[in-house]
Order: sequence, then C-alpha cells, then structure tokens
Amino acid sequence: MIKTVLISNRGEIAIRIMRTAKAMGYTVISIYSEQDKDSAHVKLADKAVLLKGNTIAETYLNIPAIIQAAKDNNADAIHPGYGFLSENPLFAEACEKAGIIFVGPASSSIRAMGNKIAAREIAKQHHIPIAPGITGSARELLKNHSIIGFPILIKAAAGGGGKGMRIVRSAAEMEAALQSTSSEASNYFGDGTIYIERFFDGPRHIEVQVIGDKNGNLVHLFERECSVQRRHQKIIEEAPSPTLTPEVREKMCSAAITLASSIGYQSAGTIEFLVDNELNFYFLEMNTRIQVEHPVTEYITGIDIVKEQFNIAEGKELSFKQSDITINGHAIEVRVYAEDPLNNFMPSPGKILKYSYPKLEKYNGEVRVDDAMLQDDSIIYSSFDPLISKVIAHSNNRNDSIEKLSGFINHYSILGIKTNLSYLQVLLNHIDYVKNNIHTRYIDNNYDKINETFRESRGSINTLIPFTGGLLYSFQSNFSEVESTVWNQVGYWRVSRKLTGQIDGESLDIILEKRDNDSVTFSINEGKKRIHASIAKANDGYILIFNDNEHKLYMVTSFENHIFIKFQGHEFVFERFMAPDDRFTVRTVSKKVSDVGDIISPMPGKVLSIKVNEGVRVEKGDLLMVIEAMKMENNILAPYSGIVDKLMVKVGSNVDTTSHLIHLGKTLE
Repeated sequence: MIKTVLISNRGEIAIRIMRTAKAMGYTVISIYSEQDKDSAHVKLADKAVLLKGNTIAETYLNIPAIIQAAKDNNADAIHPGYGFLSENPLFAEACEKAGIIFVGPASSSIRAMGNKIAAREIAKQHHIPIAPGITGSARELLKNHSIIGFPILIKAAAGGGGKGMRIVRSAAEMEAALQSTSSEASNYFGDGTIYIERFFDGPRHIEVQVIGDKNGNLVHLFERECSVQRRHQKIIEEAPSPTLTPEVREKMCSAAITLASSIGYQSAGTIEFLVDNELNFYFLEMNTRIQVEHPVTEYITGIDIVKEQFNIAEGKELSFKQSDITINGHAIEVRVYAEDPLNNFMPSPGKILKYSYPKLEKYNGEVRVDDAMLQDDSIIYSSFDPLISKVIAHSNNRNDSIEKLSGFINHYSILGIKTNLSYLQVLLNHIDYVKNNIHTRYIDNNYDKINETFRESRGSINTLIPFTGGLLYSFQSNFSEVESTVWNQVGYWRVSRKLTGQIDGESLDIILEKRDNDSVTFSINEGKKRIHASIAKANDGYILIFNDNEHKLYMVTSFENHIFIKFQGHEFVFERFMAPDDRFTVRTVSKKVSDVGDIISPMPGKVLSIKVNEGVRVEKGDLLMVIEAMKMENNILAPYSGIVDKLMVKVGSNVDTTSHLIHLGKTLE
C-alpha cells in the first residue's frame, strides 16, 4: 500500500502527478536542483529534497541520490513521470532492490520494450509490420548503416520526445549526425546507444494508449494522432485520430494489445506506429511510461491515467473492461514552448515578465492547462526542456475543439520571451490542419509557407492599435513614478508635443494634442490623421477605445523602456523616444555594438564543441561550433566566407545572447 510517493521529475508533469497523488491521500515528496528551488513543484509538495550538483547528470539523472532521498523520507513509491529516468531499466531495478514501488512497468518490461531494437524483435515475432532498423554505438552504425539505406532516421535507443532525432539523406552526413545524437541521448537519458531506421517521407504518427494491471487484465484507451511536429517533437496531438477508419483503428489497437500482452505489460504505456497514405501501419516503438499527451486520452475516455498507474502499482485490478471504454467527443492538445518559430524554433530561455491565461472555470471543464504554474518573473532555464505548458480542449467534434482551443490561446499571454503561442494559433486555423492534410514532415516541408501565413495574419492587424495601447500604458507607468514632480503640475506636454514611438522596430512620428494618464489625442502623417484613444484595466487585460471602437489588449506589461502587448493573438513590443527634456520619465538605453566580424551567440547555452581553429578559412554555411540549449544541440554556421581570426570561447563555456563566439574576418573574393 502506498502512503508516501516521491516524484522523480520536475515542472508540469511533476505537478500533474502531484495533483492525483494528493487526491488519493498520498504524502508527496518532490526533488529539485538548485535552479528549481523556487519552482511550484517544490512549493506544492509536502516535502522537497535538494539534489546537490550543477548538471542534470548530478541531479535528475542521479539514481543513487534519488533512491537515497526516497529512503531518507520513507517513500513507499517513486513515480518517474516522463523523460529523465522514466524508461531506464536500471532505475526501475534500483527501486525494486531498495524495496520501493516503481510506479510504472517492471524493469524486465522496460528492457523488452523500452529499447527500440528489442521491441522491434517482439513485434516481428508477432507478425506486426516494422520498418527496417538497427541499433548500436555511433561507431557500429557508421559501419553498418548501408543495411538500412537512405534516407535514415537516427534517434536515441533509450528514450523518446524527439531528443537527438535526426534525418540523414547521404553518407557524408552520417558521422556528425550519429555523434550528435549519441551525445544528446547520453545527456538526457544517461545512455548514448543509438537506433536507426528507414525514414518514410510524409507519414502519420499515430499511437495507441494501453494500460494493464498485475492480474493479467490489459486494455487499450484508443489512439492519439501526433503528426504535427517540429524538430521531430510533437506540438499538436489529438484523440481520436481524424485519419483512421474504424477498421484500421480496430486492427491497430488489436496489434497494440498483442504487443503489450506478449510481455505481460503492467502500468500505462504507448505503442507508436507510422501510418502511410494507404493507411498501412508500421510499428515504431513502445514508450513504457506516461506520455506528454496523455490528457487528450483522459478527456475522450474519462479515465485518470495517473490514478490507474498508482492503483496498478498497489496491485489493484483495473476498474473497467475493454467494453466499458468508449470514445467521447474530440480532444486536442498544443504544447507551448519557449522558442522562436520564425527563427527555426530557436530556444528562447529567459525571464517571463507576464504570465496569464483566462480563468478555467468559465470553460466548464472543457479546457485544461497542465503547466509548471509559472508566474510573473519566472525563469525559463536553458538547461531544461523548453516545454512551458500544455493546453487541451475537449468538445463534441474536432472543429469545435479547434475553435475552443484557438480562442483560449488568443487570451493566453507569455510576455518577455519568445514562445510559439501565436504560431500555434495560426497552425490550428491553417486550412491544411483544419482539413487534416498533414503529416510528420508537414512543418519542415512547409516552413516558409506557414511563416508567410503567420506574417499575413500579423500583417492584417492595424498596428496603430497596439501602438496606441503601448503609448497609453507608457504614460501610466512613467507618470506614476513622477506624479509629484513639477512636470505633472504644469503639464509636461506643453514643453514638447512631438515624440517618436516604435512598434516591433517600425518607427512612427506623432504630435500629441491632448493627454492624461488614461486618454490621448494625437496626429500622424504630419497632422493629416487624428487618433483619439483611452485605456482601462479589465479583468484579464486592458480595454482600449480607439477612435470610438473597443478593442481588447489581452495583456500589457513593461520592462525597462520596452512595453509588451498581446493583441488578436500576436505579441508586439512598443518603445517610445522623447525629446531630451524627458529625462524624468524615460531611462537611457545603452546599446552594445559588436565589432564588425564578431559572431554573437543567438541563444543562452553551453559550448559543446568547436569545429574550427584560428587561422583557418571557412565557407559560408560551414559548421563553426555547437551550442547546447534546452537539451538540444544547435549548430552555429558561418554567415559568410572568411578567416577565423579569433576564438572567443572554449568548449564548456556558458554563453548568453551577448557573448562573442568567434571573430570571422571577411576575405576578398
């Protein structure tokens, strides 16, 4: 019987597990690293244990330290969540040896199905179609990859989540890709073994949720489609799949049950398949853990999967039979990431200035947010996965779920860092997604097309509205600090009526005619166009009356002289520049100008490797160095041909967006 459970994870999944654990009456212990000391999963636990160390290997991947924390606090069980050690058989074995219940499958099942090559052998024995593939070290696969043939998909043998995944289309790319994948796999899963398989262009990714108890009962909870992916990671998932016919659904779910039953699987797990254009399906792998996207299955079945995991771990039978489980409506989940979609999804760690979304009560249980309970001024660190939250909507049908989810995201504000919120909203309403004309390579193959749709959506907005909102907000925030000065008493704008403002870097000169803290009248185009506006705080943002029309600014906040605004699903940044007299209300901004030739780090992270030496010539597009950020390796390429004059960092150096990496001198062609 479980009385106390230790959750060996962090962020949103730790809080998700904690919610069910507390509802079941368990005492909850969390673990954390120094960076996570102020995180919600630490504060919400009944007790939290600091794992000493500066790296993930020393903390969230440290099996002895986690087992000791469980022992020291009399934990009966450990729930691993997803990622980290969740599919590591050594961790499950360590729990078993310590007499601690592992809330997941037995270590033997993880070995059988958690490793991709072992799982494929089992599928082959049961006559379930598989794509050709092999596993091994980087050296072994470099020697034997010709067995598979190009194109090849490379991934970590011991984990999932898209970590380390790469597509290789020629022998010249193999060595570097294998080494990078092995490195990422080792860093994130503690196991650098690699698996390669034949890559299919344009398939669907569809997975079946299974769950089994220790008494031989095993059922499926139908399927999820996860075909919308970027950088090999899912960003939109839904259940049920809008692609499958009832006949194919039955065959696929039956195949999943066969595979899980063959190893006597106990706990929640997921069987993943690739599906081609003719609806033929091929077994990919089994994830022997809870999935990131499990909430969509919970919505359509009404089953709390984490609760069932705990019940199974205690030896209880499933409380339902296969015949009891039906599909109720349609659920869609989007993953909100700290990244810049318009810059090839570059990670975007940093400080969140404003974090807000609508109250869930008004959605009558049909919208759910699984997040790390972030707040204003929360930090997103480059050393962890960039996932911020998951937003899930449920309705009677797919179109209604899309509409509900899109409407919610429109009101969801994360200001201060780049996120994919606006991009997700564009994707959800894109004609190809609405009509289900998608596949796993859709975003990669249509990157420019989708970005153009994004820019068109943004370009359709009258930027004078967020510009005016930012202007009025700047009056409020600036004058609240100096309300007792002489400038307020005599009327500052009698001194200077002209100012320049910027919205996303585009300048606009205006002439102020009348203003106070909440309203303004100004003219643009040398006085040819006149604007009247006022602003007022609302429950979840600001109302702007712009030329007698009401507009909702969903969130406005400021940092130094930048004002961040969310309007019609897009984020805008406003700045204002005054006459010299405005020293009382505007802080001076200093801009650091780098030397010509300096290459600046595009993200915070750590220098993983340097591929060039001083004095060598490189061509445009050559690989200069690799920076690890948010558990992904990012290549820094030469922006032009030239000579490497100077290396300004070393392997292992921590860098941010002000760090000078390399000085690259241009050469005459």
